[in-house]
Amino acid sequence: MPATPAAELGGTGPAGTGPGAPAAPAPALSRRHAAGAPGARGLLFTLLGEFVLTGDGTAWTSAVLAVFTRLGIEEKATRQALMRTAAAGWLDAEKTGRRTQWRLTVSAHRLLTDGAERIYSFTGPAPDWDGRWLLVSARVPDSDRRARHVLRTRLSWAGFGSLGPGLWISPHPDREAEATQVLRAAGVADGAQLFVARRSGLADVRDMVAAAWDLAAIEEQYEQFIEEFRGRAPEDVLARQVELVHAWRRFPAIDPALPRELLPARWSGLTAARLFADRHQCWSAAAQREWKRLNRTD
Repeated sequence: MPATPAAELGGTGPAGTGPGAPAAPAPALSRRHAAGAPGARGLLFTLLGEFVLTGDGTAWTSAVLAVFTRLGIEEKATRQALMRTAAAGWLDAEKTGRRTQWRLTVSAHRLLTDGAERIYSFTGPAPDWDGRWLLVSARVPDSDRRARHVLRTRLSWAGFGSLGPGLWISPHPDREAEATQVLRAAGVADGAQLFVARRSGLADVRDMVAAAWDLAAIEEQYEQFIEEFRGRAPEDVLARQVELVHAWRRFPAIDPALPRELLPARWSGLTAARLFADRHQCWSAAAQREWKRLNRTD
């Protein structure tokens, strides 16, 4: 359940594995997979974060195949996802006879731990807002497509909205350090400006919010999530738990967690967050037992 992989989102790699060790570059993980995109590799990261990270850090190929078959993923696609994830530096393979066991790397442990914290702590609207905004002003040459891409994807991931070329806003002043990190990763920090300020007018603040974020699109995805998971208890709780977490993990990436007073009167984010927490808690024990059964060594 990754959240902010260094190579694509956060801009810094994990520390070395021993005292005084130099920082090691983190393996690359695309933002598409980090945000919960469908497909075998995206589902694999969900499985790793939900069951492997919380267990002993290992998974047999047979167990992964069994789960993915239940999810409708073909064996070839599952094996390719495992191999590509290992080639990217997130898994190590260990042979035991004719069987293969996959072990999370140090970088994967850190990535998935950070991701789990973000996913499970995400509850939607920010509480107790003091009315302050964080503004980021950064000029990027039209020819520098890479810098524009980095700013757009990583600031959006951090919950910033855009009011126009080079101007980004967030109601979370505590994200200044994250914004600074993004500006440095884009190579535009020297010419950028950061401000923490209060809005004084003139137009309606909701017009500004509507210009900066597509809340209608986010609301639609929350409604889809509620419709998908509000039904009765599933027959296959393990597969359904993977689907639940995989569907939910996109929201920390697309929902800026605006204060309630900035949201539309009709907002399904809170209902969806309560539904996720309830379903996850209800299904977790049974799903973990089934995973351990599939992943046993005998």
